[in-house]
Amino acid sequence: MDWTSIYYKTSNLNVFILGTGEVATRRANKFLDHGANVKLAGNNLSKELDDKGAVLCSTQNVDELVAWADLVVVASGDEELSEYVSRMSGDKLLNRADYPYEGNVIVPTSFKIGEIEISIFTNGKSPLMARQLRKKIQSIITEDDILEIELQDYARSLLKECVGDQKERREYLYRIFEDEKINEFIRNNQIDDAKVYIDNLIRGLQ
Repeated sequence: MDWTSIYYKTSNLNVFILGTGEVATRRANKFLDHGANVKLAGNNLSKELDDKGAVLCSTQNVDELVAWADLVVVASGDEELSEYVSRMSGDKLLNRADYPYEGNVIVPTSFKIGEIEISIFTNGKSPLMARQLRKKIQSIITEDDILEIELQDYARSLLKECVGDQKERREYLYRIFEDEKINEFIRNNQIDDAKVYIDNLIRGLQ
């Protein structure tokens, strides 16, 4: 498999989507939710996309839209137009919903639990299993896990102020993760108390 999973910053990215159907709308929502500028070429635009600032354009203007875009998404049932737009895209970032491996960007199944975002890619073998795996993952991540992430982030910020060595910071983070008192605070949803406890532990290092 010659695909590598990465997260790419999309705030203010110009995204042109060929198509306005279900897949195109789903792609548009994803990019709009992450701060991109989105234009779609097709017949109509959902109210949700319109409210989020998406722009509906004519398929007669695909040349200009491709030139404007940083990322081109092909999600149209018009095969001839899809092939044309794909060729016009040249070396630009290209996601093809119709033939994913003919582009150079794949948009995987993804979902968020709190501040955690998880993506699943089955190398195109089974979109159905991607959805099933999503359900399994969602069922095992608990609210306590989300709170632990918040506390780890809090602890990391404090440690950077008073511990210069990265390896030493990591050791302290493991100690905090395994601290039974902190785990008790988490179980009781006492996050503010847990932060005070962590603050006292870390300030004691100075």
